[in-house]
Amino acid sequence: MSGSNKVKSGKGSAWLRVVGWAALALGVVLAGGVIDAWPALGTKPRDARLERILKSPQYRGGKFVDTIPRVDPDIVAASLRWFKGVEHSVPSSPIPVLFRQAADFAAPADGSLRITWFGHSSLLVEIEGKRLLLDPVWSERCSPTRFMGPKRFHPVPIALGALPKVDAVLISHDHYDHLDYATVLALAEQDPMFFVPLGVGAHLEYWGIASKRIVELDWWQEAALGTLRLVATPARHFSGRGLGSDKTLWSGWAMIGAERRAYYSGDTAMFEGFAQIGERLGPFDATMIESGAYDAMWADVHLGPEQAVAAHRAVRGGVLFPVHWGTFDLALHTWVEPMERLLVAARSANVTAVTPKPGQSIDPLAPPQPEHWWPKVPWKTALEAPVVSSGLAKIAARDQKAPSPN
Repeated sequence: MSGSNKVKSGKGSAWLRVVGWAALALGVVLAGGVIDAWPALGTKPRDARLERILKSPQYRGGKFVDTIPRVDPDIVAASLRWFKGVEHSVPSSPIPVLFRQAADFAAPADGSLRITWFGHSSLLVEIEGKRLLLDPVWSERCSPTRFMGPKRFHPVPIALGALPKVDAVLISHDHYDHLDYATVLALAEQDPMFFVPLGVGAHLEYWGIASKRIVELDWWQEAALGTLRLVATPARHFSGRGLGSDKTLWSGWAMIGAERRAYYSGDTAMFEGFAQIGERLGPFDATMIESGAYDAMWADVHLGPEQAVAAHRAVRGGVLFPVHWGTFDLALHTWVEPMERLLVAARSANVTAVTPKPGQSIDPLAPPQPEHWWPKVPWKTALEAPVVSSGLAKIAARDQKAPSPN
């Protein structure tokens, strides 16, 4: 073999070694990611739980369905827009956070209702002597793995271990930004009750929560927590953690005491159920309604700010507490847009809305004036980027003409 051939052979062998080591490293990383994510995926409902699901009016054709057929986005078009992204989808500097400790919650809520926003849809509702933790997500990412997925804009305002003892955890559905594996494991040490929609209990049991601590409800079913009524309310959304979609139910929650009432929408698009909730369970002192992570392409699973205001009015809400914004980058709008548009819509409809910072507590009976605590960055108006759920032209028109409950 000539010297030049030996050099070429040596270079080829070295290149193959580099490729081999790179492939091995990639395999190790992927395997580590799978191992890290596997428990968080949860599991599918089986046996007695599945038998109960099969009897639900919401379960047809092997999955849960909405009351109005869902129009799904064009995957190619959506993927291209996600790849392109938008400016100002995440904060460029730290946002204000009110850090809390257990002592802050030692005194009972004035007027027996206090709501604290920890970011996104994580809420502490103190109502008539009970502490309810809604859709708690304390992880750094809303993802099955710690290494990838949407990352927080801000720190959690209070450590899980510093939380006052909660009486119950309410889950709206099993998406990762609402049902967090690590948070559930940590909360299990407090031994609270978990109230969840049908099928979601399968994940909890898989993660070690005792079945006696889990209450699963279909739409309109309710359970008692002391003297408090907890009602699973209809919603228009979907579910899944990568093990097949719509195998578990999604819902909102009505929290009804002797004197005070609060409503949480969970994730939802606009639908006729809001008026039914208002008629059957309202009026509410406060509503916590999803207002961010919307887009015209998926208007059948998320409300958007203007429809959030319409939903608030339909359920006969007093103070509107917007959630599902300001913590994770889950959409194609600027991160401040949900609040800017919601305040415009609320003023137009004569609706009282609050704008808490992460960690801030609000007394719905004495709501503060909206505070514009986020920076001024460009955003699109409702005319520039309308979000309207399908199948509801007549209902939307009726709700826009309805008088404000305030």
